[in-house]
Amino acid sequence: MRFTRYCRSILFTPGLSVDRFERGQQSGADISLVDLEDSVAAAHKDAARQHAEAFFLTPRVGESRRAVRINSVTRPEGLRDLLALREYAVKPDAILIPKVESPRDLEIVEQALGSECAHVDLLALVETPRGVENLNTIVFATPRLKALVFGSADFSFSIGAALAWEPLLYARSRLVAAARSANLQVVDTPLFDMGDLEGLRAESARARSLGFSGKAAIHPHQVEIINKAFSPDERTLQKARKIVAESQARDANICVVDGAMVGTPFIEAAKRTLEDFGVTEG
Repeated sequence: MRFTRYCRSILFTPGLSVDRFERGQQSGADISLVDLEDSVAAAHKDAARQHAEAFFLTPRVGESRRAVRINSVTRPEGLRDLLALREYAVKPDAILIPKVESPRDLEIVEQALGSECAHVDLLALVETPRGVENLNTIVFATPRLKALVFGSADFSFSIGAALAWEPLLYARSRLVAAARSANLQVVDTPLFDMGDLEGLRAESARARSLGFSGKAAIHPHQVEIINKAFSPDERTLQKARKIVAESQARDANICVVDGAMVGTPFIEAAKRTLEDFGVTEG
């Protein structure tokens, strides 16, 4: 079976690594993203924009949505990215906006893109203290915003904290609560140690238990672990179906399933599991 959740996984591929673009789409990531920001030196930004345009012109490989991370819209390179995107013959499915600190940043993107990119989704990368403090307004800035993404490296540096789970728990919790208040997806930061697959499993499990809907990846071999961590197993799906069926059969807010009393929060959680994961065979 496969799932159709919006973004359990976002795989970043450097904008100059053209040879990796196809592999990124074949990785199984829900979103395959070409990065024009951190992975591209200032002298090569124009070349990266051209490579990104060629990426979107190629036939789709697999079922990944295709996206691009632009540079900060408070910098000239970010504005150049937006003007270039307007001219792309084939537009990305989504744009990841870095260092979002207020609704203003999303408004700049919408205004600069204009009607040429009216159907492109927006993803907000939150990675500064100001961004975390303004989350409650950011999440309601535009209906085109589909997800928040946590940027741990920049955030930990900006507050002088270790790049570890406990020091960043407050920021993670704020992102989850704000995203869920606006019915958005919320994606955790990558694990930067690409060889630590056990660490990735553990951190993915912690992120899911906190309420994250997905996690970013920086290497294709991380994607399968992330997708599995943020997908329900068959036992969970069966339990959700039983809860929903029993509540509907009894037309009640409280029912008994497998000997346990199930109230409204559990019923709503079961419904959300089945709605979030449009399960199809294949």
